Amino acid sequence: MKHKKKKIYTYKKDTVIVTAGREPSENHGILNPPVYHASTISFPTIEEFHKKDDDPYALQYGRSGTPTTFAFEKAVTALHGGFASIAMPSGAAAIACAMTAFLKKGDHVLIADNVYGPTRQRVARHILRRGGVDVTFYDPLLGAKISELIHSKTKLIFMESPGSLTFEVQDVPAITEVAKKAQIITIIDNTWASPYLCQPINLGTDIVVEAATKYIVGHSDAMMGIITVTNDQLFRDVKKNANAYGYHAAPDDCYLAARGLRTLSVRLERHQKNALKVVRWLQSRDEIERVMYPALEDDPGHLVWKRDFSGASGLFGVVFKEGFSYKSFAAMINSLDLFPIGASWGGYESLLLPSYPGKVRTAVPWPFKGYTIRLHIGLENPDDLIADLEKGFRHLMSC
Repeated sequence: MKHKKKKIYTYKKDTVIVTAGREPSENHGILNPPVYHASTISFPTIEEFHKKDDDPYALQYGRSGTPTTFAFEKAVTALHGGFASIAMPSGAAAIACAMTAFLKKGDHVLIADNVYGPTRQRVARHILRRGGVDVTFYDPLLGAKISELIHSKTKLIFMESPGSLTFEVQDVPAITEVAKKAQIITIIDNTWASPYLCQPINLGTDIVVEAATKYIVGHSDAMMGIITVTNDQLFRDVKKNANAYGYHAAPDDCYLAARGLRTLSVRLERHQKNALKVVRWLQSRDEIERVMYPALEDDPGHLVWKRDFSGASGLFGVVFKEGFSYKSFAAMINSLDLFPIGASWGGYESLLLPSYPGKVRTAVPWPFKGYTIRLHIGLENPDDLIADLEKGFRHLMSC
């Protein structure tokens, strides 16, 4: 079985989620693509063996993927409307692989100042700068003014919208228009929205990366990244880089990701419904300075979000008013029963993460002094979540 190139789907997103990547006729009529475990792939003739040479689409070795991998990749490609996808062992691996495929010593890259922590600390500072790449973090609200930061050595722009800690929504079409004129590759981290709520390729982006660990897997039980590209040359460049690093998405994890994808739409609808109820309650609290959630009408990024996204996920940020002690802040967090502290999101469960954007932002100062937390609203009853948070506020005020 060979990794087939893009198949055109004319169905609506909900139908694509359920049907894409399933090939029962190639799997003995089995409806859900089975798990193929493989390292060595054998060939009946020397001619067949050499057909795989320099063909990134061929089934050639387990590290390059199995039919299980390809089924998941085809499903995500169809949902994004892309050319092809490459499964990665994690979201961080997807980001590192996609960026390093196009950068070398002496090049310049622009990275949004609101990116995922590992993108900033591990990829930008550890991998790129150590390799001689000049990194500039830019204000995510620049839009077309990003042109002022571009020079002859700028090769790539990396976006994340909304930012996964501070939730600024970037004007992606404005940035990609500037990039195309300057022949600069654009990559975006689309994890917050998933391919169900936003298709950045339609906004002009060349490459989309996602931590499929989050909403696509959806059950907090598998690590997975995915890279989706817009043309054959980008696919070859990224696939070659993935093979050079030895990146390999395990077939069992690809199976779990493909299975999770089938319920992505119904889960996200529930995440958004629950999140909006919790968010509006939080807005009524005197202790809160601001709730950062682009689905809110008064959010600074709301109009761009409404233009480019079809909905909102369950992830948002909360800024407390200045003046609370760390002891009070910790007492509130530690008192919660339904919000365990965790550095992920996208599963069925609610999570909380304390965040400190003022310590890392460099392009523009973080404007708030109060403590910040990130909340992921899961599939629990929102009234129970509100009651749990209300209990937490009582601890906040009593210390």
